[in-house]
Amino acid sequence: MLLLATLSMASTFANAEAITWPDLPKTCFVSGRSATSQDVDTGCAAFLINVKGQAAGTPIKVDIPQYALHVDEATGKETPVIIIQAEENGDIKAVGYKELGTDQLGAALLREVRLLGTQKPI
Repeated sequence: MLLLATLSMASTFANAEAITWPDLPKTCFVSGRSATSQDVDTGCAAFLINVKGQAAGTPIKVDIPQYALHVDEATGKETPVIIIQAEENGDIKAVGYKELGTDQLGAALLREVRLLGTQKPI
């Protein structure tokens, strides 16, 4: 059983090493404030938290932008992303991200990403 876990971890690390991480963006992300509909329209945010038509998200204190891996809870598949926003409302903590290589936007719960920081992962 331990061997299987070790092999699984080894393949995960091998995949992470093959990633070519770009420089972090200098613009087009949301930090220190709630996202607006304009941020979403321009692709600088992946989601809005609205309650009765009013912005209801509170920024989470994490470095934005930063490198991360989105971990699919069902399959364990890791997708390299750049976090472009982080907000919470009540018990919900969510992040918006851009997938590397596709620039596809996505949103996930904070617990579904492994934050890697602002320095390019090695």
